[in-house]
Amino acid sequence: MHHRPSRRTLLTATAATVAAVATGAGVAPGAVAAPRAASSGHGGGHHNSAATTARLKRIISGMTLEEKVGQLFVMRVYGHSATEPDQADIDANMAEIGVRTAAEMIAKYHVGGIIYFAWAHNTRDPHQIADLSNGIQRAGLAGPTPLPLLVSTDQEHGIVCRVGEPATLMPGAMALGAGGSRSDTRRAGQIAGAELAAMGINQNYAPDADVNVNPANPVIGVRSFGSDPQSVAAMVAAQVKGYQSSGIASTAKHFPGHGDTSTDSHTGLPVINHTREQWAELDAPPFRAAIAAGIDSIMTAHIVVPALDPAEDPATLSHPILTGILREELGYDGVVVTDALGMEGVRTKYGDDRVPVLALKAGVDQLLNPPNLDVAWNAVLAAVKNGELTEARLDESILRVLRLKAKLGLFDDPFVSRREVDRTVGTRAHLAAADRIAERTTTLLANEGAVLPLSRRSHKNLLVVGADPASPSGTTGPPTTTLATAFGELGYAATALSTGTAPTRAKIDEAVAAARGKDAVVVATYNVSATSSQRTLVSALAATGVPVITVAIRNPYDIAQLTGTGFVANLATYSWTDVELRAAARVIAGRVEPRGTLPVPVQRADDPTRVLHPVGYGLEY
Repeated sequence: MHHRPSRRTLLTATAATVAAVATGAGVAPGAVAAPRAASSGHGGGHHNSAATTARLKRIISGMTLEEKVGQLFVMRVYGHSATEPDQADIDANMAEIGVRTAAEMIAKYHVGGIIYFAWAHNTRDPHQIADLSNGIQRAGLAGPTPLPLLVSTDQEHGIVCRVGEPATLMPGAMALGAGGSRSDTRRAGQIAGAELAAMGINQNYAPDADVNVNPANPVIGVRSFGSDPQSVAAMVAAQVKGYQSSGIASTAKHFPGHGDTSTDSHTGLPVINHTREQWAELDAPPFRAAIAAGIDSIMTAHIVVPALDPAEDPATLSHPILTGILREELGYDGVVVTDALGMEGVRTKYGDDRVPVLALKAGVDQLLNPPNLDVAWNAVLAAVKNGELTEARLDESILRVLRLKAKLGLFDDPFVSRREVDRTVGTRAHLAAADRIAERTTTLLANEGAVLPLSRRSHKNLLVVGADPASPSGTTGPPTTTLATAFGELGYAATALSTGTAPTRAKIDEAVAAARGKDAVVVATYNVSATSSQRTLVSALAATGVPVITVAIRNPYDIAQLTGTGFVANLATYSWTDVELRAAARVIAGRVEPRGTLPVPVQRADDPTRVLHPVGYGLEY
């Protein structure tokens, strides 16, 4: 375990380096420190005083071109430590980035931000995350121009989560949309933001501001608050205020709107054929609401919208979309960050050396996670040297990035403490709030013969079967075990049997045998399709005569595909994290009332032009 300097030592070092920046840039020592301030106006630092802006401009004028280029990049890096990662992570960093550690990457490329991923081994536990964040900030302050970093992650909650237990896991966007409570949505953001801030993560790539009008959307789905633009706008604004009230930057994504696509931009380039009028009516309201709520950053989408840019460039690389619409029409002057530049959607038309240059020309400020940092960084450097990009254009984006860092108080003190982690992360109060919020999101869609709530007198012996998808954060589940455990704690005798997302005939037979003698069977379903053997499983279980309760643990559309299989009750949880599953168990047991209502319509499987259950549908006891 390497020695970690005391908080006082770190603060002294910070003060000294900030003073050095100020002095080196011709400013009075210590003058850079910008007070923490609440956001106001249209996001992106209108609250920053003219004096702060002048100080930041003087810092920029003292930076080398190489430092300026670096400030525009937000990059992944492997390892749990900024200076002493495991050997496997050193090897991965050498292979992908040509450096051994985060500290070496910051020293070589002067990156302005780092993004955390669980798969990159950045998020093992809260104390480790805090130590990693501090190591990254120390590396930033050790540079020729000492600058703190924006540390970001995708902590949307629900199905996209990088930091897991013991941090508090909140219901995701569509679950909150089903709950319909702006105060719950704001509170979820506030708690999540406070915990991220305590671990040194100061920029969250959430909330998702996409309006999910396409049930077949493979990439958004339950990451969206719903299908109604005005409801989504209200929820987005609430969540933005929640996150930013905790002192971190919130990010609305994916502009200009990724809700109506049947292509995943990770693997292809989606085309959205909304007219300009449809875009204004369907996709724009949540982004307008985010801007009005003071959003600090907006993420671009790797999608083509011909009505908004006839050149059919991905929005990430589109000057008409990012400058013409986002900056000029919507009046947004905050930070614009690309979606990850390693995604196929942005790489199909141009090479990896052209993408970052074209993104900056389009109006982007932060270039997120290019597949090859050296190629991208040198391409931007070359574009300035050959006159394709001006240094003034870079300065404009760097000023936005530094303004955000100043607003977040990172020039005052970018460090966090283990004591703050212990005081904030996964506290009893936060976990209890997550449980209460989740209870208000569970949606009951069918309850034939009022079989629910299940009485322990008549239905004590339960079998829980179904899909066990991997935990979004790597720390929860598996769902069938989580549900069975929750029922056990509620006084039932429950057995878990994982049958998977595509149960085989042998697994189905095993489940049918296990159901004999049980009082009820709970089946966790996951994205059921017309040809899914999950349908066969439900039918076979229902044929035993034991009441079957289906719980859709991802998309609420499962009920349409299960019609006619013989289930007696159906619930939607919108995610398979423990907090949502425990809430569903409490609803099934009658400990709490089902209060959620559908935030999206569910179309009939046999005739998708007809609605099986409309927006707002949800049963009560």
